[in-house]
Amino acid sequence: MSTQPLLEARLRAIARRTPWCRQALQAVAQLGLPACCIGAGAVRNLVWDALHGVAQPPLPADIDVAYFDADDVSPHSEERLRQRLAILLPGMPWEVCNQARVHLWFEDYFGYAVPPLLSLDDAIATWPEFATAVGLHLLSDGEIGIVAPHGLDDLFNMVVRRNPARISAAGYAQRVASKNYGARWPRVTVVA
Repeated sequence: MSTQPLLEARLRAIARRTPWCRQALQAVAQLGLPACCIGAGAVRNLVWDALHGVAQPPLPADIDVAYFDADDVSPHSEERLRQRLAILLPGMPWEVCNQARVHLWFEDYFGYAVPPLLSLDDAIATWPEFATAVGLHLLSDGEIGIVAPHGLDDLFNMVVRRNPARISAAGYAQRVASKNYGARWPRVTVVA
């Protein structure tokens, strides 16, 4: 039997009881975007803080808001959305990225080209580690939707494992070294 439904229920419970996450999900929902979520490190931090018994989890360094709009790949649109979020919920470290435009800047930033992404789910499936390839969003009924193309096992087992879909082995090694996961979450296992 799959543990996925149980892990999804745990993730929803953690998100609901964490004030910054609950408020951020509500603010992002007010943008009215059809394909949008909070994801990556924000969700990882949320879960790993909970699993490590952090009573007052701090805000993440940034709240990654990922969306997909192939009809408007202007960087100005991302900034307008970030400004709207800053008005809806001030004081939050918002980072907004249209996944439909990643291929336009990726090579300049990371040194190698990538093909255009096809959807938000497609984008999340390429995020650097399986534990961070998770997004949360509010559904119209108020329930928390989860996008986890690789499942939630690595997230809840606190395993950092390279997702070979996009990040190179060298890029992954640099990322792991810069994140220093063990300093904040001593029970994390990093797979080289």
